[in-house]
Amino acid sequence: MNSGVDSSSSGKLTGKIPAIIISWFLGVGVTLSWNSVLTIGDYYYHLFPRYHPGRVLPLVSQPFSLITSAIYSYHAYSNINTRKRTLFGYTLFASSLSGLIVLDVATSAKGGSGCYIAICSLVASFGVASAHVEGGVLGELSTMCPEFIGSFVAGLAASGALTSFLRLATKASFDNDENGLREGVMLFLGISMLYEFICIILYAYVFDKIPIVRHFREKVSALQGASAIDDVRNISASNLILRNVDYVISVFLTYALTLSIFPGFLYENTGRQHELGSWYAIVLIAVFNVCDLVARYIPFRVESRRGLVVASVLRLLLVPCFYVTSKYGGEGWMIMLVSVLGLTNGYLTVCIFTVAPTGYNAPEQNALGNILVFFLLFGLFSGACLDLLWTIKI
Repeated sequence: MNSGVDSSSSGKLTGKIPAIIISWFLGVGVTLSWNSVLTIGDYYYHLFPRYHPGRVLPLVSQPFSLITSAIYSYHAYSNINTRKRTLFGYTLFASSLSGLIVLDVATSAKGGSGCYIAICSLVASFGVASAHVEGGVLGELSTMCPEFIGSFVAGLAASGALTSFLRLATKASFDNDENGLREGVMLFLGISMLYEFICIILYAYVFDKIPIVRHFREKVSALQGASAIDDVRNISASNLILRNVDYVISVFLTYALTLSIFPGFLYENTGRQHELGSWYAIVLIAVFNVCDLVARYIPFRVESRRGLVVASVLRLLLVPCFYVTSKYGGEGWMIMLVSVLGLTNGYLTVCIFTVAPTGYNAPEQNALGNILVFFLLFGLFSGACLDLLWTIKI
């Protein structure tokens, strides 16, 4: 990818590998809180069996994420302090996770509508935090090396796999205890909260000091200064969308389809009579997350803009496949379909986000990164709404 700065000079700078590693850790932190809520869905279904938490919680979070992202996308060329924006997001993640723990302790896991509303409020804050962090970091990395973007996007998927494995471990560890489900969830949330604090430290005190990161930031600052005095004329946000409408459509369709099935359908529409019992939904979530992660490390990538659109449209065929399998198929067929859903989601995501910024200067790459994140979140919100259609009895 041709960045807006002279990337050839980065070879003389040190710290590229540490920057790639930290980008991965930061990516994990972006979706860790959200994946934590999805992964402990079995606990919330235990507390609120009539409130459809697997469907309602995604629907609560996405509007707040979408509105926040829209505001940042509209002000894409403004001199917004990306560092403060990102740190605020990670801090909000950590405080919201701690809020879930405090709320559970304060209510003694009694459930009830008041507790459910409070949980929804905390989950809504995840949406605000996600828009701050994901758009901020992805926009910033778009002005640097493509390896940083790839590592960050892989981290987004890795958080799902890590939370699934951690949830399986905590469930297995406490499964035989009388209060084991709750104890496992509290330990799980505590570890997730600690990780968000680690992300704050990494971004605030480590990432800043890596030479290659400082090099790219100085170059971007210089270009932004030139833009301010009209030496550089940036493409407007609306024109950026029109020039990249195929990428916009691809990322929207990819995540709208994914969220129309994951996680609500997997919790509520795959049946209850299975050999895996209470483990079934958790296993399906883990299969999706692992496949999503694996796909983001596939070395060859589709760079054809038309090919990405066609692939994202063809994924819509998974909807009737899931419906038929839920009615007539067994566990093996459902696991296979979930694997396909995860593999295609991860592969298309990394292709779109690494190829799209090619050919633009640094401020435009930052703006395009925020725009793509907005349409990703718009897809998530649309998918969460479409997921409600599965509740209609056919």
